[in-house]
Amino acid sequence: MKLYCLKGACSFVPHVALEWTGAEYQAELVSRDFIKSAEFLALNPRGAVPLLVDGDLALSQNQAILHYLDEKYPEAKLFGSKTLRDKAKAARWLAFFNCDVHKSFVPLFRLPSYAEGNEELTRLIRQQAAEQVLDQLSTANEHLESHIFFGENISVADVYLYIMLNWCRLLGLDFSHLEQLSPFIQRVEANAGVDAARIAEGLKG
Repeated sequence: MKLYCLKGACSFVPHVALEWTGAEYQAELVSRDFIKSAEFLALNPRGAVPLLVDGDLALSQNQAILHYLDEKYPEAKLFGSKTLRDKAKAARWLAFFNCDVHKSFVPLFRLPSYAEGNEELTRLIRQQAAEQVLDQLSTANEHLESHIFFGENISVADVYLYIMLNWCRLLGLDFSHLEQLSPFIQRVEANAGVDAARIAEGLKG
């Protein structure tokens, strides 16, 4: 198997998942220019990561990749448990992080074209995006007041939140008032699979 990923992007989540499976795989860190190349677009016309290639299967979209790996390697417990109910709870959090919170980051990384050159509109868009991210993170923080992780044990949902908290740090988005998040980061980073992926992507140190 081969996973195409960008350093520190959401593709970090299946990167960790592959570590947890113990399967043989290759993680190829690519550039933003490469994912728009003809070579990559032949595999994923959307020109985005993550992309998992397993034999003749080229699979994009985080949730699809993670559910595929979970079915292929059930013993890895990628959703924190083997039980249906506990897996469903972790999958709910994964969907929240993947679909809702991740989307809120978009204006912080890439402004809509209509805002280019308009400093006041740019400031307003980024302010609203930051406020929305922090509001959504408060939901996660509330959960962590009575739980260690977002599944019975550490799961791909936890890794998704972890990498987005890393984005907050890169963007200078202060979440220190959400007191459960920094201890959560430490718990996630203590995991061997997470640590291995951090080293591979140059995120540690």
